[in-house]
Amino acid sequence: MLKHTPEIRSRLSGALYGSLIADALAMPTHWYYDQLSLHVDYGLVRDYKQPHNPHPDSILWRSRYRPPSPEADILHNQAMFWGERGVHYHQFLRAGENTLNLKLTRLLMEHLLESDTYEPNRYQEQYISFMTTPGSHNDTYIEECHREFFKAWVLGKRGDPAVVPEEKHIGGLCLPIPILLFFHNQPDNGFQFGLHHLEMTHPGPLMRDAFTAFALVLQQVLDGMDIRQALEQDFPEQPHCFTNHAFEDLTQRDDKDVALNVFSTACYVQKSLPLTFYLAWKYQDDPEQALIVNTALGGDNCHRGALLGALLGAMHGERAWPERWIDGLLDPPHRFLGCLTDDTRIHA
Repeated sequence: MLKHTPEIRSRLSGALYGSLIADALAMPTHWYYDQLSLHVDYGLVRDYKQPHNPHPDSILWRSRYRPPSPEADILHNQAMFWGERGVHYHQFLRAGENTLNLKLTRLLMEHLLESDTYEPNRYQEQYISFMTTPGSHNDTYIEECHREFFKAWVLGKRGDPAVVPEEKHIGGLCLPIPILLFFHNQPDNGFQFGLHHLEMTHPGPLMRDAFTAFALVLQQVLDGMDIRQALEQDFPEQPHCFTNHAFEDLTQRDDKDVALNVFSTACYVQKSLPLTFYLAWKYQDDPEQALIVNTALGGDNCHRGALLGALLGAMHGERAWPERWIDGLLDPPHRFLGCLTDDTRIHA
């Protein structure tokens, strides 16, 4: 059993690595809902694996995006695979590589390093440039939130009303994680900047409440609580629909039963965030097993895992993660990690 004694620099490192590791580990099994097919195709995933076609649960064939103008083309050479059956969402990613939303957290890391703060308008320009530049990434699937953003962006450029629809998917909660870590010693700023960042692509009261719940728990763990203590805290501003569950009682049941019959492995945040908290509660003393179980549950295990990995890494520090997982990441966050763990920032 790991002891909860790491100093803040290790907790920051552990949280950052945890979010990236969990996403990369789950990537080949992302959005598998038939767990038998998942097991047949990949077995019990303990190490990074490369995805392969066909993906039996892929619904990419019914996803659509027609750029409202040439400058809003965000599919590029991946457009040919949309509408095809059996196409893996991440078919061209390599073992240890991150999916698009976690690649966007790396873009945010670079922004924070360059600016030494969060400048939303400047980041938005960088996001638009990244998404509209062919070759910036090689992920096939672009989530609906990004497609809706670019539809609204084109309308705004034309002078028409431009509103990004309200969102409800857990993938949005991954995006502000670098902000919460960067401003860990200024939690009010971290929360406000993180919320602003979230609402660029994931607006709406449901996402705001989910972000509030996750940000409060993560901050408490970074400040030294264990995960169970943090989930038991009663904050006036905390939306209890995400945390007010009998997690301790549920740990006596099979994980698949809890995931499928109490919560859900799907991407909808009102069920997926409580499932994340359940896994964090049950496996708070075994972070490696937590990510293996999360991957095996399928569904939106990449985004759920990124939050789970951040919480467990924040509790145990970098030593939570096996060296093979840290070393196997294809794009390790060395520069941002160096900034996060710099004494002048930690103690500012």
